Amino acid sequence: MSADAEPAILVALSNDVQEIEQAIRTLPRHDVEQLRAWIEDFLEDELELTDEFKASIERGKQDIASGNVRVREP
Repeated sequence: MSADAEPAILVALSNDVQEIEQAIRTLPRHDVEQLRAWIEDFLEDELELTDEFKASIERGKQDIASGNVRVREP
C-alpha cells in the first residue's frame, strides 16, 4: 500500500485485520495451527514467484527455443 493511500482505506484495512485477529483468537488451537501452515505456504509461494524469478524462467524458455542450451553430465 502506498504512503499516500486514502486514510479511509487504511482504516478499513486496519478494521479488517483487527476483525481477523479477533476471529483467530476464538479458534481452537488445531485450527490456528492449520491456518499458520497455510499462511506460511502462501507467503513462501509469493516469494518464489517474484517478477525476477518469472523473468528468469522466460529467459530460460527463450534460450531453449533458440537452441542455446548446455548439457550437464553427472
